[in-house]
Amino acid sequence: MELLSKTLARVKPSPTIAVTQKAAELKASGRDIIGLGAGEPDFDTPQNIQDAGIAAIKSGKTRYTAVDGIPELKQAICAKFKRDNGLDYVPAQVSVGTGGKQILYNALMATMNPGEEVVIPAPYWVSYPDMVLLAGGEPVIAPATLENDFKLTPEALEAAITPKTKWFIFNSPSNPTGAGYSWDEVKALTDVLMRHPHVWVLTDDMYEHLAYDDFKFCTPAQVEPALYDRTLTMNGVSKAYAMTGWRIGYAAGPEKLIGAMRKVQSQSTSNPCSISQWAAVEALNGTQDFIPENNKMFARRRDLVVGMLNEIDGMVCPKPEGAFYVYPSIKGLIGKTSAKGTEIIDDEVFATALLEETGVAVVFGAAFGLSPNFRISYATSDAALKEACTRIQNFCAGLS
Repeated sequence: MELLSKTLARVKPSPTIAVTQKAAELKASGRDIIGLGAGEPDFDTPQNIQDAGIAAIKSGKTRYTAVDGIPELKQAICAKFKRDNGLDYVPAQVSVGTGGKQILYNALMATMNPGEEVVIPAPYWVSYPDMVLLAGGEPVIAPATLENDFKLTPEALEAAITPKTKWFIFNSPSNPTGAGYSWDEVKALTDVLMRHPHVWVLTDDMYEHLAYDDFKFCTPAQVEPALYDRTLTMNGVSKAYAMTGWRIGYAAGPEKLIGAMRKVQSQSTSNPCSISQWAAVEALNGTQDFIPENNKMFARRRDLVVGMLNEIDGMVCPKPEGAFYVYPSIKGLIGKTSAKGTEIIDDEVFATALLEETGVAVVFGAAFGLSPNFRISYATSDAALKEACTRIQNFCAGLS
């Protein structure tokens, strides 16, 4: 009898985690490695949030909690949605999970039936298609091309929807491209969704507060209130609050869906970490003053990276509106050979050669569903970014 499930054979390990692990192994062996693979702020968690976590430990808030979140955190989440997005929810409509990833996974596990489809714009966060496959569904990839600034057009969304479509997954600002959709661009997509009442909307707003220049964030249920009853709006504290390791994600949506997600969570992980929940209460209710300051640093780093990469012949790097990623195209480099004799046949070979020959770790574009590209996370120091981009420039200059 075969030990492993047939479902598991449909999915692959996370490429972003694999790149980060490979970079760590090379670093441990003595190599000079600059890792630009992980989507994680290099800032410490703000002091007031740290203090709330410590206070929770000292006051004995270390026991089991309600499966999908303490009442105080659910209230803070309702207040956040009202304050930031103009969305009204009550605590019974809120779910708290161990990171945004669990929220998405719970929603798909609670709703998908074999053969049902989920429309996912590409480039996509690496986990979306595999979560759909684990839940027994079929991912349907809708391309969002460089020519359209990596944003899905209404026509591409319309073409991807079938009678089998259960969900549309939407992510703005985007991982991996940083592309942010304006109000009008979101409205054009919600107009399509209004014509297909059987399609639910799963929106990943994790990078909401990482927005630059004149970009104004908006979320689908805010833009089209008629979608409120079939939208799950997901967010979390990982990115804006530099709390990746605390593992708190949350979402709000219809009570029936939230109840089904609670059932999945009750039989898998049960409650998220109690200490992290109390820290997240402070994150959402406390001062937000550090967010604009952090964003100034991120915007400066973005401009540094975009500027240096666009100096490379054969590379095109759009300037993103948010998040902390760039997603340059290497179409003009395909077919060339590196200084050490590697033929660049695709973006995976490019990323591997770049790591082995220069010590810069990036994630290849095929992992995100759109090639030939690669992703850089600029959530690291200016000095590391400048050195990494110099090495990338030298590597590309050596291609022939």
